[in-house]
Amino acid sequence: MSFDIDVRRRIGDRTIALRVRTGPGLIALVGPSGAGKTSLLNMVAGLLRPDAGHIAIGGTPLFDSAAGIDIPAARRRAGYIFQDMRLFPHLRVEANLLYGVRGTDGLTLDDVLGFLGIGHLLRRLPATLSGGEAKRVAIGRALLSDPAFLLMDEPLSSLDPARRDEVMAAIERLRDQFALPILYVTHNEAEAVRLACETIRLAPPA
Repeated sequence: MSFDIDVRRRIGDRTIALRVRTGPGLIALVGPSGAGKTSLLNMVAGLLRPDAGHIAIGGTPLFDSAAGIDIPAARRRAGYIFQDMRLFPHLRVEANLLYGVRGTDGLTLDDVLGFLGIGHLLRRLPATLSGGEAKRVAIGRALLSDPAFLLMDEPLSSLDPARRDEVMAAIERLRDQFALPILYVTHNEAEAVRLACETIRLAPPA
């Protein structure tokens, strides 16, 4: 399943123009702050509307300004792992995981617990989790939403080396075991080399 993205959007005092046309697997978007990496993820997710252009995944159009297509975010089936994870602080891990469940055709809770090794965390609150544990819970919640594709915004940021390796190993298993296209934002070239099937480098802001 491939990505076909060609969008333009004015943000602040500049216009970003981004083009991604690539094949399946984990695609890394690498570039400095301000290059438009997170904005691109938000446009694909439907959280930010491009001024012009198109977005299609696996041949399915999600946005096309010329054709008048703009699929609502809730119907795009994007599994989004945010940089700050956005777990609900008042809900225990199990409730956080189940919050995103859509229908019964995707992975089950037991599938995700086994895959990510987080079964022992179910009764914990997010504030008691390590950074690596919280990242794996965020990945699990995204998987339980029955996504058509995944968006990952710097999922290894703010982790110590041991936790980074733990989460990176989980992402490698995810890449290899599931037929889900992944757009992965990072500014770390070493992450891209290890994880990506293809790397796209975005230019710094002018």
